[in-house]
Amino acid sequence: MPTSQNISAETLPRTRTALASPALVLAFVSAAAFALSGSFAKSLFDAGWSPGAAVAARIGGAAVVLLIPVVLTLVRKWQTVKGSLLRIAIYGVVPIALCQLFFFNAVAHLSVGVALLLEYLSPVLLVGWAWLMTRARPRALTMVGAVCAMGGLVLVLDLAGGQKVSVEGILWGLAAAVCSAFYFVMSARANDNVPPILMAGGGMTVGAAAILGLGLAGVMPLTFTMSDVVFAGRQVPWFVPVLGLVLITTVFAYVVGIVATRGLGSKVASFVALFEVLFAVIWAWILLGELPRTIQLLGGLFIMFGVVMVRLDELRGPSRRGQGYSVDLAVGVAGQKVAGLD
Repeated sequence: MPTSQNISAETLPRTRTALASPALVLAFVSAAAFALSGSFAKSLFDAGWSPGAAVAARIGGAAVVLLIPVVLTLVRKWQTVKGSLLRIAIYGVVPIALCQLFFFNAVAHLSVGVALLLEYLSPVLLVGWAWLMTRARPRALTMVGAVCAMGGLVLVLDLAGGQKVSVEGILWGLAAAVCSAFYFVMSARANDNVPPILMAGGGMTVGAAAILGLGLAGVMPLTFTMSDVVFAGRQVPWFVPVLGLVLITTVFAYVVGIVATRGLGSKVASFVALFEVLFAVIWAWILLGELPRTIQLLGGLFIMFGVVMVRLDELRGPSRRGQGYSVDLAVGVAGQKVAGLD
């Protein structure tokens, strides 16, 4: 097994090359595009849309846009992907449909930035879950990151402040974090037999069907209106934020993100993706006039610092005996509990 010095020596040149490439710009563009989803959705909620209807419009529209490439890919790769259809279906229901539904419900009760910060606790949740299951202590850097993130969560919730924080919104945000953690688990189990376009487009198709099914069954309201909405301080037709959700925050953001990840590598790209929180706060400030309280911004910095520490621990390479584990191993432990997906 290579030493940490060897890993760093091999990784550093590739990282420097990646950071100097145009792919880095694309990664930031992708993060900024993803970050717009909360602002687009918030304008729909204020006009009377339910979170379920916004999610259905977003992933349903994206599924329609990606339908032809998904069908063509499925026809060409049928023999190699037919054994992974269940995994694609679960991916569409949990990391895509439920994660977005829970996040949008959180946005309906909290500021966009706070809701997204709660969702970004997913790596810390994975570490805590693996610690509980294995009784093995995480590595020091991962522990520092987890403690910082949890301390930041307390500040974000502003428990001692005069402003009342929605408990329902907090629970929705934490539920989104759980679904986001499930995304990491499924990504760790992913194999090369399923092309990214098929995993995304197929997952969106299944996710949209699941949301519509829940709505038609009366389990979840699918309330929408075709009246004008207020976005960026102006009245615009309802389809403007809907098209923004579909084309900008889903199709465009996903495609650009794939190109960026291939140029940067998954670990460098995952660091850049953390800027989605910063972009989300900026977009909400510009478009909605919404800015978290000072104590919540400080808590957000703690959460981001904690998540960065966890990510840095991943770059150190695989855990060695006696050194504890990073979130990579936590994902592996969680993945062992997910059976029958391949």
